[in-house]
Amino acid sequence: MFDLSGKVALVTGASRGIGEAIARTLAAAGAHVVVSSRKIDGCERVAEAIRADGGKAEAFACHIGEMEQIERVFAHIDSTHGRLDILVNNAATNPYFGPIADTDLGAFQKTLDVNIRGYFYMTAAGCKLMQKNAPDAVGGRGAIVNLASVNGVIPGPYQGIYSITKAAVISMTQAYAKEWAPQGVRVNALLPGITDTKFASALVHNPEMQQLMMPHVPMQRVAAPSEMAGAVLYLVAPASSYTTGACLNVDGGYLTA
Repeated sequence: MFDLSGKVALVTGASRGIGEAIARTLAAAGAHVVVSSRKIDGCERVAEAIRADGGKAEAFACHIGEMEQIERVFAHIDSTHGRLDILVNNAATNPYFGPIADTDLGAFQKTLDVNIRGYFYMTAAGCKLMQKNAPDAVGGRGAIVNLASVNGVIPGPYQGIYSITKAAVISMTQAYAKEWAPQGVRVNALLPGITDTKFASALVHNPEMQQLMMPHVPMQRVAAPSEMAGAVLYLVAPASSYTTGACLNVDGGYLTA
């Protein structure tokens, strides 16, 4: 139920953190993983590590805030592999940390370009390429997972515009799920809680933020990136063949506190 042998997967933001953990997990399950991020060096490092462990992977640079780069990565996958079975939209940005009303236009636009426009057009391209696949026994042609956040449900302190974009990702996921289910493409979202990554270092390694957030996390700890990967594996594997439009919280109980 968790075998991804023969599948081609694209994971964005996969050069480190949660994206790297997801890429490694999908490869361990048998998928050929296209490891993607803005900078090729980090992607190559992860792809080489996957291959060293006996998996299949390649590196391909793609900045999802740039439309031509989105087109380029999907053209590469189509011409090289002729199919895409799994897309994990993990790359994101959060350039501003502070009072919401002080968000400058540059940070506002960059956050929207990557976290909303990038996810939207990555998902659109993924759906269209997956539609070419022959359906499996239950009519499935592919699976997409969008990395949202618990901040999309409860806005994080001093993370106003980031939280807004992650709320949009949740709605976007549900919209795509409803429209593409008849074509056999499943679209789900993962909502991570606070996780120990470079991306979240302003929160994880800030004692004041820790004191503010930990009382609201019943498990009383920060997650490791690897703790997100198993949930993504479920959402893209045959085990979840009847699951679409779901928003899976992996947050130590934060949203139930």
